[in-house]
Amino acid sequence: MGKVRRYNLRVKLIIGFIYKDEAFFIKSRDSLKRKFGRVDFESPALDFNYTAYYEKEMGAGLKRRFISFSKLVPIQDLYRIKLYTNRLESRFLDFGMRRVNIDPGYLDLAKLVLASTKDYSHRIYLRKGIFAEITLSYRNNSFTSNDWTYPDYCSKEYIDIFNKIRQLYIS
Repeated sequence: MGKVRRYNLRVKLIIGFIYKDEAFFIKSRDSLKRKFGRVDFESPALDFNYTAYYEKEMGAGLKRRFISFSKLVPIQDLYRIKLYTNRLESRFLDFGMRRVNIDPGYLDLAKLVLASTKDYSHRIYLRKGIFAEITLSYRNNSFTSNDWTYPDYCSKEYIDIFNKIRQLYIS
């Protein structure tokens, strides 16, 4: 029998944003900075053209950005962070439609984990309606996709971003 120990791992908080209007990215990023501290990585705005899933709600011509924070967070806080980002999204609603989609997750040496409100076969329930999935795994000196990984997260552009953030986590 394995010995149960307290697990106090601190991980690198990453946030992905999908938006049309840069102002809503800036407002939500600044709110997150007040909550989680200094941002140590911010990607450029990337075209988000991997799916039309968000277009009905948010319009065409969407952008994607990622940020990470210098202060590490307790691994068990992911569900709380997702609940917070959901509340933050709701602050920017326009007639019930989102102006920014905010996706939190964490990165450690072995994986990139994203939080979700949706269950599926590859997701594990955390608490309070929040699930987690291992979106990318670190193998052979780079992040690599899994069978269920979203197409955009499989792209070289995104994987390069997460490899850079992993280097920040190491240092």
